[in-house]
Amino acid sequence: MVPPGGTAHIADGPDRADSGTMRVYRGRRGARGRRAAGTPGTAGVPRAARVALGCLPGTAAAVALVLCAHGVENAAETPARAAPARSAATPYAAPRPPIVPRSHWLGDAARDQPRPRYDDRVAAVFVHHTDSPNGYDCADAPRIIRALYTGQTGSRDWDDIGYNFVVDRCGTIYEGRAGGVERAVTGAHTQGFNHRTTGIAALGTFTAGLPVPRAVIRSIAALSAWKLGLTGTDPRADVRLVSSNGLSRYAAGTTAELPALAGHNDGYMTSCPGAALHARLPEIRQLAARLQGRPAEARQDGGERAAPSPPGPLPPSPGGAPRGRGGRAAPAADQPLKRSHNRG
Repeated sequence: MVPPGGTAHIADGPDRADSGTMRVYRGRRGARGRRAAGTPGTAGVPRAARVALGCLPGTAAAVALVLCAHGVENAAETPARAAPARSAATPYAAPRPPIVPRSHWLGDAARDQPRPRYDDRVAAVFVHHTDSPNGYDCADAPRIIRALYTGQTGSRDWDDIGYNFVVDRCGTIYEGRAGGVERAVTGAHTQGFNHRTTGIAALGTFTAGLPVPRAVIRSIAALSAWKLGLTGTDPRADVRLVSSNGLSRYAAGTTAELPALAGHNDGYMTSCPGAALHARLPEIRQLAARLQGRPAEARQDGGERAAPSPPGPLPPSPGGAPRGRGGRAAPAADQPLKRSHNRG
């Protein structure tokens, strides 16, 4: 389980008046327009070309007219036929997998809670297990998630379920913490590293020797590929995150280099997500990278991770420190809000 705290179009201008350097017989007013309109193949021929044609002998004029008209038609067709596709860098992103909304499992168990908190982006994923029984029917998953929510918001007095997503053993992905699945919702799943991360919990226990369903591996990979793809993050990379809590594996303010797709115990002293699930993380990283359309790459030392990305400063909270209802100061930004802080 999670410890507490966790090119603009340019119109053609009018033809310029004749300069007078070339005298051409002109018929009655309006006859020229009728003659041009009734001459096959002259539509679309530039005015200067038509004037030049008038100075040529009949046969030569006819040949020149055909060639000119052919050139005009080709000029009009060439851009549409030969315009190359724009060469843009291929974004390494994955499609959003199906996600069951939290209303499906929450039902009437919702409790009063403060507004969700957000970060500027998701740079990493932390994988968890819920440390609950494995022999459940997948149809019972909503009830089990609701029980997790009730326990965390009840006896632990948290503001919401800590995980951003929950995956059952059949591979169904459920929205966990409120705030919107496409947004960088600050979770309460990995103490010290809840900022710029998302928490995905596998519903069940996956300690050493226990099997990890293939459906769980695929869904965690698909979800991670999508969330990390929103910021162009390679699931095989290392990223730098700033610890916000000294109770994690790193002192507060320390920049830690961690896998972009990490286990809970990579950032906090815990056995979560279980040895069996943690051992499958390299496979999940590779699958997620393939889902993003990334080429297979490896480090010189044979490792699988790509180059690390810069951490950047933590985003400041709008209006200063977060506050609960009634104007009381809320807990540290890395800790889940207590319901007691919400009472006015």
